[in-house]
Formats: sequence, structure tokens, C-alpha cells
Amino acid sequence: MTALQVRDLKRHFGGVRALDGVSFELAAGQCVALIGPNGAGKSTCFACLAGQQQPQSGQVLWAGQPLLGLSPAERLQRGVARTFQVAQTFEALTVLQNLQLVLSAGQLSWWDRLDARDRHAAEALLEPMDLLAHRHAVVADLPYGAKKRLELAMALAGWPDGHLDSPSVPRLLLLDEPAAGLAPAERQAMMALVRRVADSGVTVLYTEHNMDAVFGVADRVLVLMQGRLVADGTPEQVAQDPRVRQDYLGQQFSL
Repeated sequence: MTALQVRDLKRHFGGVRALDGVSFELAAGQCVALIGPNGAGKSTCFACLAGQQQPQSGQVLWAGQPLLGLSPAERLQRGVARTFQVAQTFEALTVLQNLQLVLSAGQLSWWDRLDARDRHAAEALLEPMDLLAHRHAVVADLPYGAKKRLELAMALAGWPDGHLDSPSVPRLLLLDEPAAGLAPAERQAMMALVRRVADSGVTVLYTEHNMDAVFGVADRVLVLMQGRLVADGTPEQVAQDPRVRQDYLGQQFSL
């Protein structure tokens, strides 16, 4: 079943065509990587899907409903969450408080104690991220890999019901370079988490420059170059695409 439909998306910055008629579809529960060289338009595409930017033209449909014109918060209520290239967390709070704050969004009053809100739900999200033992640590003191895992947990917590089981809305997770800045072992652990989220039924679209975080993880790969989609297929198909090998992966690339 088609979950996400992107149709003829265009976003120009002066004479630069960051997105020049991009169209693709994602099936529900699919894990798809969006790759391409720097300046290809990947981050612009994500910003248009998540609501940080508005395209000049095109359509974005999620679960049959149009997203363009909605704010990021409104899209989140429809099940569209995202992370960023640089982890976005609340550095002065503890790991647990970060999750409690997201889970309590829009419900906190000035007299509430954050530490008393949604504790069990927050801990349930931290456990699969291997962060439960660090729940009382101040985020500023965490290594970067842990911050990236925390940001992923916060994205999951932002959905209307705040957990993966029995969702009340279809779910789309947009991950902008989830493995950026991570050592190989951390990268492998992060992508295992991404794969686990996708296997739970969440539709996942992510960008990456580390090819080991693409091939062997994604069900499908999209390749952007100069604002245009030039390849779309299984990892094996894309790895053998002549233009992708010549202009991006290199002729020596192998799976």
C-alpha cells in the first residue's frame, strides 16, 4: 500500500534548482535511503517533507492526505516525525527529562513537576536505545552517539501516542543522516535501531553519506543528483546503475 506520495516537487533558491521536479512513492513500512552527493537536494527534500521549507510547486501526500501548507507540529500530529544532521536535544536536561518533556508537550502547566510526568513511557522508549542506564545523566555529558540515539527516541516520543505498538496514526520517520559523526561500531548500532523501527511497521526515509549505513539496511535506494531523481531501485540495482557508479559511488564500489 502506498503511504507517501511525492509529486513533481520543486524548490529553487535564485538560480539554484535544489529540487527540480522530484517524484517518488514509499510503501507503508518500507525503509528507504535517499542518497546523493553534497548539494544534490537531499536536505531540501527533507525540509519540504517535514515542513521547515515550502516548495514552489508539487504535492506531498501522506496516508492520502496533503501535507503542504501544514506546520511541522501539524505534520507531527499526522504521524510525520524527523531528526536532523546534528542531534537536536535539550542539553541542560537529563536523558529521561528529554523524553518526559516531549511526551508531555502541550500538557505541562507551570505547577507541574517534569520528573513526575510519563516516567514509565519515557523509560520504555529509552530501553531499546540502550540509554536506560543513562537516564539520569545530563545530556551535555553524553557522548555524541548516545545523543543521536536519544534524538531518535525523542522523534518516536513525539508521535500522538508516544510509542510504537498499536499506533493511532500511520507513521513516517524522516532521518537526516542518522549515522553522521558516528564511529563504525556506533553507526552499525544506530542503523540496527533504524531497521528495528522500520520492521515495527513505521515507514522510514533517511539520508546518508556512509554507504555501509545504506547498503544492507535499506529496502530501496533513491539517488538525487542536482535536484533530480536519477535512480530508484533495490540496493543491488542502484549499486550497478552506470550513472550512479560514474558520478557518485565510483567504479570500484562493490557491495
